[in-house]
Amino acid sequence: MNILARLNGLTRSTAFGMMVGLACSIATPAHAQNDKMVPVAVPDQPNAIVLGTGNLPDNAAPESWHRQYEKLFARNVTVATLTPFLPDPAKANGTAVVVAPGGGFRTLSMENEGWDVARALADRGVAAFVLKYRLVPTPEGMPAFEKSMADMFAGVASAPRPPMTMESAVPQLAPQIADSRAAFALIRKRAGEWHVNPDRIGMVGFSAGAMLTLVTALAGEDAKPAFIGTIYGPLAAVKVPADAPPIFVALAADDPLFAGKGMGLIESWTAAKRPAEFHLYEQGGHGFGMYPKETTSTGWFDAFVKWMGMHGMLKPAQ
Repeated sequence: MNILARLNGLTRSTAFGMMVGLACSIATPAHAQNDKMVPVAVPDQPNAIVLGTGNLPDNAAPESWHRQYEKLFARNVTVATLTPFLPDPAKANGTAVVVAPGGGFRTLSMENEGWDVARALADRGVAAFVLKYRLVPTPEGMPAFEKSMADMFAGVASAPRPPMTMESAVPQLAPQIADSRAAFALIRKRAGEWHVNPDRIGMVGFSAGAMLTLVTALAGEDAKPAFIGTIYGPLAAVKVPADAPPIFVALAADDPLFAGKGMGLIESWTAAKRPAEFHLYEQGGHGFGMYPKETTSTGWFDAFVKWMGMHGMLKPAQ
C-alpha cells in the first residue's frame, strides 16, 4: 500500500491550512511595485499539454488570470497542464526539470516562478516543464477574490501555527501530487522525443510549489525526482528516506513567512546522510523568483545551476 493510501484516512489537520496561507507568495512579494491585481484574458498556451488527471468537481468558476507585479498569475485552475520549454538541440544535455510555481495553492505565479525559470533552464541546455497544477477554488470576481485572500491571511495571523508534517500535507495535496506524478510519467513516456534521460529528471518549486516538490520527492513514490530544489519554501523537519534525492534550498533571512523558524529541513536531510545545499540570503523577502533585484538573492538561479553541474546534471547524457 502506498503512502497516499495509508494516509488517506487521517483527520484533516489545521496545520495544512495554515501552511497554505503562509505559502501564498502574492501576499508578501519581493517586487513591491504594481501590486494591484488587474484581470487579463486567459493567454494562449499553445504548447500546454493536458495531463489527464481530471477536473476538480467542486470548482464552478472558470480559470482566470491576472497581472500583478508586472507578471501573470493564474487561478481557479481545474485542469492540470504541462508546458515544455526545450533547449536548442546543440545545447541539450539530457537533464530535465519540472518547474512548480507558487501561490498558496490558490494562484500560480506562472511567469516569475514558471515560464521565466523554464526559459533560463532551457538556455543552459536543460529541458524544463512548467507544471500548471490544480488549485483550491476561489471566488470568480476579483473583488471577492481579494477579500477571500485578505480574510485568509487575517485568520492565519491570528491563529496558532502548528508545524507542517507529511502526514497532514499529503492527504490535502492529493490532486496536486497526482498532477506532479503525471508530469513525471509524461516526461518519461516522451523522453526519446524530448531528448531527456529518464533518470535525470528533477524538480524545483517556489513557496507552495516548494511544498509540492517536497511531497513529490518524499511521498510521490513513482515520481522519484533525481534532484530537487525548494526556493523560499518551509524549512520544517521531515522524515527523509535513505534514497532521498539531493536537495538545494534557498531562502532569504528576511522572508516574513519561513525565515527564523529553524532549519529542520536541512538538518533532516543531513542527518539522513543525503546531499543538501542551503543558501540563506541576507535580503530578498518572499517571492523573489526571477525578478531582477539588487540583493544577492537574485543569484539563487546561478547557484542552483552550478549545483546541478556539481552533481553531473549538465554533462551530456550518454
